[in-house]
Amino acid sequence: MKQSSRAKRIQRHYRRMRGIPGLNLVSLMDIFTILVFFLMVNSSDVQVMQPNTSVKLPVSVAEQPPRELLTVTITENDILVAGRVVGNVVVAGNQEPLVIDGLKQELDYQASRSQVADPNGRPIMVVADRELPYRLLKRIMSTCVEAGFSSISLAVNRKVEEEGA
Repeated sequence: MKQSSRAKRIQRHYRRMRGIPGLNLVSLMDIFTILVFFLMVNSSDVQVMQPNTSVKLPVSVAEQPPRELLTVTITENDILVAGRVVGNVVVAGNQEPLVIDGLKQELDYQASRSQVADPNGRPIMVVADRELPYRLLKRIMSTCVEAGFSSISLAVNRKVEEEGA
């Protein structure tokens, strides 16, 4: 029996397509890999300050969340810049000049490393115990201003307001 060219084409197509279809997962896996990396990179919007048990922060009703800044931490014994000890609290509190030398040197070094030029001055955050004497806090803030860090933020705990008050 002689078949028409159309019938031959249909039969050829049927033989080729009647097998078990395969699923190509390569493109799908590429898309999911890109999606996973995108979500991992963009999920770091939340900033969590590392809790320091030796520093008890004051309480505030601040609404703005803190930015990622260079941090000066004052514990009961040491003055730290970005986790590095730069001075002693007792020595800094008893010295005569208003500028603390070790802190000034470290802040000058940190300022030379950053290329950010802010018209309001470089930003810095001071994390200090709520019982810190104002005299020492004033010296630390003056040293920060001398080093070009004039946009000073103080770290505080956020006070949760009562619903019914």
